[in-house]
Amino acid sequence: MRSTLSPGAIRAGLALTAAAAVAAAGFALSPSAGAATVARSTAAGAAHSLTTARSCAVSTRPGVMACKALKVTSGANSLAASARSVNPAATPSGYGPADLHSAYALPSTGGSGATVAIVDAYDDPTAEADLATYRSTYGLAACTTANGCFKKVGQSGTSSLPSANAGWAEEISLDLDMVSATCPQCHILLVEASSASMANLGKSVNTAVSLGAKYVSNSYGGGESSADTSYDSSYFNHPGVAITVSAGDSGYGAEYPAASRYVTAVGGTSLKKTSTTRGWTDTVWSGTGSGCSAYDAKPSWQKDTGCSRRTIADVSAVADPATGVAVYDTYSSDNGWEVFGGTSASSPIIASVYALAGTPSAGSTPASFPYAHTGSLNDVVSGSNGSCSGSYLCTAKTGYDGPTGLGTPNGTAAFKG
Repeated sequence: MRSTLSPGAIRAGLALTAAAAVAAAGFALSPSAGAATVARSTAAGAAHSLTTARSCAVSTRPGVMACKALKVTSGANSLAASARSVNPAATPSGYGPADLHSAYALPSTGGSGATVAIVDAYDDPTAEADLATYRSTYGLAACTTANGCFKKVGQSGTSSLPSANAGWAEEISLDLDMVSATCPQCHILLVEASSASMANLGKSVNTAVSLGAKYVSNSYGGGESSADTSYDSSYFNHPGVAITVSAGDSGYGAEYPAASRYVTAVGGTSLKKTSTTRGWTDTVWSGTGSGCSAYDAKPSWQKDTGCSRRTIADVSAVADPATGVAVYDTYSSDNGWEVFGGTSASSPIIASVYALAGTPSAGSTPASFPYAHTGSLNDVVSGSNGSCSGSYLCTAKTGYDGPTGLGTPNGTAAFKG
């Protein structure tokens, strides 16, 4: 069954919740502890305060990862429709499937039967039900356990699931919704690690590959360590499989597993509608991670000269919460529609673009594909994510740069073998 991605379908879905939006528009959500406030501009040019909170606390323990989801807790505007302020839990206020397909020139068909795996820690008990609401709202075909489209397993690949966690549940909802938005005909495999340790998450990557996934998204990260090269060989060296990893949400600085030479490290942009021929413009999102790895060797396809080891990132997609995406999640306390950003959004988007591009050949290295097709990406040439003496490692420039890599998708050609 072909999925509908037209703006009309989105408007129909939004109409179902319009009354709720009006009723809730006068109420603001209280910011979480440790929330950050940033300025954003609406379509009308007026500045609004935007408050965000991390779904997972930043990890300070070696070998322990944190999810990279950033939730808008107040100040969200309708990004896909108008500049009116709404409670983000009341109605879809962020970018939806039609927006992403328009911004990245993606096909409305493709990926049929391909399995995109999502690897996260802990269990989201409402994952399948929340996914059903997201897809029905946007007019996408159902993706359920019953019809064979959706499958959830623990890290060993069985029905034995880990304990539930509200923060990681938000991450899971974001990931599932971004796969659905980008590749609505793809199947989705959710592998839930028993904990947020790199060992358990890595075992979950291996499980996803053993269950047949050719595209594996990882929206988590932590500090680099001398153990990273052993993690590389144990968990991420899977020829013929496209493995994507979030570059990070703390600005300039390298993280693992984005630093793995076997993965596609995905940076983040601010994505705005414009009057250009493309209709959209990307700039560096100031929160995206980038940098030069302290441990991982440089892959042969990376030719930048300012880093003798692995450079982060490779490509990028929307991640700025101020130009965030709509997500439906009921396991967290906010219970409903929310707006999310973070490179947690960009990683599953890029994994799904790989799926739209077609199955990688056996023995291939999908992380190298974009480097052979740089003309099939939207080069991002403005913005910065920190201080590095003006270097390309933290500042956008024509061609390759750290924060956005080679750029954002312009169709699927850059992700083909």
